[in-house]
Amino acid sequence: MSVSASLDESSVVVEPGGEAELPVQVLNSGTTVEECRFEVVGPCADWTTVEPETLSLYPGATGAATVKLRPPRSPRTAPGEMPLGLRVVPTSEHSETTVLERGVTVRPFTEVTSELVPRGSNSAWRGRHKVAVDNRGNTPLPVALSARGATERAKMAFEPAELTVPPGEAKFATLRVRPTQRLWRGTPITHPFQAVVTPRTGEGQDPYEPLVLDGSYEQQAILPRWLPRALAAAVLVAALLVGLWYSLLRPTVRSAAREAITPQAVESAVKQGDKEDGGAQDGQQGGRQGASGGGGQDGGQDGGLTGPGGGKSRAPSDGSNAEPGEPGGPAAPTSARVQVRDAVGGGAAERTAYTVPDGKSFQLTDIVVQNPQGDAGTLVISSDDGQLLNLALENFRDSDYHFVTPIQVAAKGKVTISVSCREVGRPVKAPAPSQCSESLFLGGKISATKANG
Repeated sequence: MSVSASLDESSVVVEPGGEAELPVQVLNSGTTVEECRFEVVGPCADWTTVEPETLSLYPGATGAATVKLRPPRSPRTAPGEMPLGLRVVPTSEHSETTVLERGVTVRPFTEVTSELVPRGSNSAWRGRHKVAVDNRGNTPLPVALSARGATERAKMAFEPAELTVPPGEAKFATLRVRPTQRLWRGTPITHPFQAVVTPRTGEGQDPYEPLVLDGSYEQQAILPRWLPRALAAAVLVAALLVGLWYSLLRPTVRSAAREAITPQAVESAVKQGDKEDGGAQDGQQGGRQGASGGGGQDGGQDGGLTGPGGGKSRAPSDGSNAEPGEPGGPAAPTSARVQVRDAVGGGAAERTAYTVPDGKSFQLTDIVVQNPQGDAGTLVISSDDGQLLNLALENFRDSDYHFVTPIQVAAKGKVTISVSCREVGRPVKAPAPSQCSESLFLGGKISATKANG
């Protein structure tokens, strides 16, 4: 072997992010000029270089090179002793490669960052924060967590109070801030505090300064500011309503009751009571006479005029003999139903109408529209005075409308339903119909009109 090499025997300790040098001596003991190159192998190869990379030596000459160790300051750089391998390869004889080995010690280092999220909180009951601890060193890092407040009006506690953070990772702890006294109403109170993160370094490591994080918790009132105003406004509105009742509505009710008690009304009520009492007595007397057989014809007649209560049947108290629906009589309830069918694309809308009989007037109060097939199109309901409803068929199947003020339809007047069919619907589990079909139900009261003159 014509080329020999050796490494410095002194110990090598390198700090991540720092640099260490290791000298190499190479001797050419051959008879020819020899060139050799250097190759680093092993775990240190990624961050180790040799300068210069090659040496050219004359016979009997000695050369020197420098091995430079630069481990990165990263959590991936493991601490401790690791092997370093250096190959010295002659360019002329690859088979005479020399391999040099030795150990290199990488020191541990500590680097930690921390953050308080959020820095400020607000609540009526408690503040809640998160403390993130990020270990950027190359060893597991135990951390102690504590908190201190500017005053004694709030208590603080970490959960958990200690963390062990692996290299290159982050962990979280919860910080809760509780006020010592409740604030029911008034201006919010701010409680400043500090969260302290204290790393615990191992033997041989320099102590790390604690990290201090500033934060605050704003204690808000339990009762909102607007509540007293809202209660005062509610009391004021209630007082106004009571005053309105006593000033307007209650006198009106009393005056209406007083006006109803008139001498004529009292006299009419007395007469009506006398008639009822007399009728009841006559009916009882006629019944007794008929039962005893001595009444004869008069007893039979009296018995025929008695009503269910034992008194005689009487004409209406207003003196009118008119029946419901006749001129001068009360309006009679009535109803009517009309139906219209229309084919798709028929052009003009199909119409059907209900006509009020001659000599009658119709007070329309209820309208029920039915679309049982689910057709699509337009449905218009109108009277002689104009349009009442304009509906889209696809919006309903059954729809009803009720009017507090009746719609007056004169004698021979018409209530018309008009349908323009756009698409024929299809009932569930039934054959498809060929044309649209809608129904209209009218409800109200009909009365006879009085003849002029």
